Amino acid sequence: MKKRIVLVCLAGMSTNLLVNRMRRAADMKDRDVEIVAISAPEVEKDIKNEQTDVYLLGPQVRYLKNDIKQALNNSDIPVKNIDMTDYGLMDGSKVFEYAEKLMDGVN
Repeated sequence: MKKRIVLVCLAGMSTNLLVNRMRRAADMKDRDVEIVAISAPEVEKDIKNEQTDVYLLGPQVRYLKNDIKQALNNSDIPVKNIDMTDYGLMDGSKVFEYAEKLMDGVN
């Protein structure tokens, strides 16, 4: 079953480079995943319309973590902050590896 990783940022654009690098990392591991970036205002719609397996928050929206968890009705879907160093370096491999661990239930 295809997994879905959502990266949340302010406008949905600054994270696109990271998304592309994560997709390359997923392809290298032959993983069947969908990785997308959305803006903070789109989160509520995403929660209602999609089956997301993990939400990763960019540094500029880390303050939304509890709000997103609450919107998810405290479900088991992980909502985590992206490591600031990994985000700054746009390290798609590390962020993808982190997302995989979260989807596997490893914190």
